[in-house]
Amino acid sequence: MKILIADDDPQLVRALRITLAAHGYDVVAAPDGAAAIALAAKEHPDIVMVDLGMPHLDGVQVIEALRGWMTAPIIVVSGRAGSADKVEALDAGADDFVTKPFQIDELLARLRALSRRAPASADDPIVSFGDVRVDLAAKAVTRRGALVHLTPTEWQILEFLARKPGVLVTRQALLTDIWGTEQVTDTGYLRLYLSQLRKKLEADPSRPVHLLTESGMGYRLVLDNVG
Repeated sequence: MKILIADDDPQLVRALRITLAAHGYDVVAAPDGAAAIALAAKEHPDIVMVDLGMPHLDGVQVIEALRGWMTAPIIVVSGRAGSADKVEALDAGADDFVTKPFQIDELLARLRALSRRAPASADDPIVSFGDVRVDLAAKAVTRRGALVHLTPTEWQILEFLARKPGVLVTRQALLTDIWGTEQVTDTGYLRLYLSQLRKKLEADPSRPVHLLTESGMGYRLVLDNVG
């Protein structure tokens, strides 16, 4: 089982790597919030462990961004012990909260409990809509049986949306995942790439029914637009 640790304390991360690896976990780590979102999109962890006080997006912002597309359990491990911090993190989408300093036995018990709730990592790697078939494992897209060429960035956007179909994905989540920093602002990149994707994948690009824009918020991939 893969765990993503998002924490800017290198000593803690090093200790957790050793301890969790000894208990059979595969650990990946990010030193800040923006890197955590990018790494989550790349690695698809089974559980995410997040500190609240991080640079480049704090823990709550990370949770909100991840919840735009992923269902994996999120556990907050933070020195912020106030009830308001806990409520804010849980309302943002966290599943559990452990206060620093913590006993490793307690953390391991919480992780075991979360692992029982984690979705299976072997989800169907095929996503289909209209006459399009997206093979997430092979990183291939076909339309009416013919291979569709996508640029690397077009693929990243489509993959991000396809891994959470039907869910609104914010522009900031996409920008951070693809360009790797919250400093990036939408200067038309996403509109351009979504337009290109619609030309390649929608029956009528001017009236899309699958790759939808939610005005002022973000984008959504709709697999079945009935009624």
